[in-house]
Amino acid sequence: MSDSQNNHRLSFNEAVVFVKQRKKAAFAAMPVFGDDADDENATAEGARIFLLLPDEDQGWTLRFIAGPFFSTAYAANEIIPADEIPDRVRELPFTPTQCDEEWLTDQLQVLLGKLTQAAGIGEQLPDYTAQPAKGAGPDAVFPIAFIDRKH
Repeated sequence: MSDSQNNHRLSFNEAVVFVKQRKKAAFAAMPVFGDDADDENATAEGARIFLLLPDEDQGWTLRFIAGPFFSTAYAANEIIPADEIPDRVRELPFTPTQCDEEWLTDQLQVLLGKLTQAAGIGEQLPDYTAQPAKGAGPDAVFPIAFIDRKH
């Protein structure tokens, strides 16, 4: 059994096959740190989530979701076409999970919590569902550096 099988991690290509065959989801998540990222006690202020979802037409899609924690506003929530997926995303380890479409409207940390719970690795995250929400007004703008995606 490979290391990726032992810790429930799949390569991008393995995750695509999993999503197509099992009609379930797989995800990779990266924490986002603020200006104090060099501080050894720094905590993540948000995350980037790459979510492979089953699709009836194409077999799978990759949804990119990014934003700050404890906010109902996402900096990004879009589908990345297969021919535009950066190599650095294809190099990430993906975790098999389940995903309900309605989860995609949750706060980022709640979405991440649900994805990890469905994957059976939820004990690795704090319980964010009990935390108060902060809303962002319609004029909220997130710097492109937060998303770290070239357009």
